[in-house]
Amino acid sequence: MDLQQNDFDRLLFFEHARKTAEATYAQNPLDADNLTRWAGALLELSQFQTVPESKKMIQDAISKLEEALLVNPQKHDTLWCLGNAHTSHAFLTADLDEAKEYFDKAAEYFQQAIDEEPENELYRKSLEVAAKAPELHMEIHKHGFGQQAMGAPGPSSSSGSKTAKKKKSSDLNYDICGWIILAVCVVAWVGFAKSHVPPPPPR
Repeated sequence: MDLQQNDFDRLLFFEHARKTAEATYAQNPLDADNLTRWAGALLELSQFQTVPESKKMIQDAISKLEEALLVNPQKHDTLWCLGNAHTSHAFLTADLDEAKEYFDKAAEYFQQAIDEEPENELYRKSLEVAAKAPELHMEIHKHGFGQQAMGAPGPSSSSGSKTAKKKKSSDLNYDICGWIILAVCVVAWVGFAKSHVPPPPPR
């Protein structure tokens, strides 16, 4: 119950952030911070959608982030968000070759973010995790994530390989949890940091 309420609260929060960013964009389309906030809200909201809708929302976020980079090409948090958007898209893509293209783009953006702000530990960690992402993608889809999403049963395993698979599976779960926590940190950091900007002075 608490988890569902928490999800609902997050959904409301990021939907409000999206609407606010949209209104701000109408007044000032050249605000790179606002575009990054808008994309961050879309990335969060994409977690509550079906796979096709989620991909569409991530693509929308990517276009907002690319627009922000046209305004400010050195904006490290936008570069970092772009890396996460491409990573999210890759995990939703069943075909490994196609997913790998997104992972490669993600790594490029993480590297650019590091180039702009070399002391940022989170950016470095993102790049490290991005290097493991294709292997993680393969494991997820091999163990039935893709099949479950499509309603097919997962592959059956013989009892001899179950213990080896259990260890691999628990390692895999830690990797997945690490990636999810990282992705949530990314969007939350961008969203909350930007939402605490002081209001403009009254006219």
